[in-house]
Amino acid sequence: MDTRELAKIDLNLLISLQVLLEERNVSRAAERLYITQPAMSKTLSRLRSLFDDPLFTRSSHGMQPTPRADELTQGLSEILAGISHLVSNSHFDPAQCSAEVTLAVSEYIGVTLLPALTARLQAQAPLLHLKIITRVENQLEQLALGNLDFAIHIRQNQYGGDFRIADLGGSPPVLLMRAEHPLSQVPVTETHLGQYPIIRLYVSDREQLDVTPISSSLEEARQWSRGTLEISHLMTAMEVLRNTDYLMPGPAFLLQNESVAQGITAQPFPGAEDISVDYVLVSHHRTANSPMHSWLWEQITCTIRELRPTQPRKLRQRVAAGST
Repeated sequence: MDTRELAKIDLNLLISLQVLLEERNVSRAAERLYITQPAMSKTLSRLRSLFDDPLFTRSSHGMQPTPRADELTQGLSEILAGISHLVSNSHFDPAQCSAEVTLAVSEYIGVTLLPALTARLQAQAPLLHLKIITRVENQLEQLALGNLDFAIHIRQNQYGGDFRIADLGGSPPVLLMRAEHPLSQVPVTETHLGQYPIIRLYVSDREQLDVTPISSSLEEARQWSRGTLEISHLMTAMEVLRNTDYLMPGPAFLLQNESVAQGITAQPFPGAEDISVDYVLVSHHRTANSPMHSWLWEQITCTIRELRPTQPRKLRQRVAAGST
């Protein structure tokens, strides 16, 4: 695109041409544009110079467009409509939205959220392209750069003023293990953490998280544990749990998904019984005036609100009973 040529054009001339094509009369076109007839005549002269064509000729039936003017008519309305849409806060229709939206969400959050969210979006915005990224570091930077539209993660220690944040609620941390694990029927202590290998599930921007007590316990246990397995694939991690004596710290809401939690039980995380790990939805203020992003924000938060009521009671029962 040669922007230098575009910069030479007064877009008001195109509006005037559109009105002239509709009215076929200089006086009526002047009235619609709230200018005098001489000013309208001068505008027509500038249009003729711009397009190097008379554009209109006089006849007994008024002004008649030339072939060049007829040619311009075909695209001018669409161009002006596009400009109007570009600069206005147009109505957003989810059913017609075919944009691509990128959401960063860890697999252990997504396995609970995404089935309900995608069902909602499929019903309301069937043309939407939703791209899920489960492993991405520096999420706040990626939001600011436009590489992400939304992120759902554990609350970080600090957010700048450029970010919009919604609290999504919290979940108690638990120790996940196979149902027949030696610790499944006894109170787990910090000493136990050093007697069994531990799975460390990937968490983005771990060093920025506000979960210091849990991190400290894990780091201490890691120094004298029997080994660790670091992994980013939740389903693989759960399969390892089902077939070994590994322990895995994780959010209690994972037990809400029956297929994921089959054969798995949980015990309270030692020393963190009164702690809640809080989750947030984050976007950058660059999307603040986007109707599409505002609509999606509401869909995500509404989906989580609908999931939340059944979660606390079920999870407390599971953790307390140590059952699958």
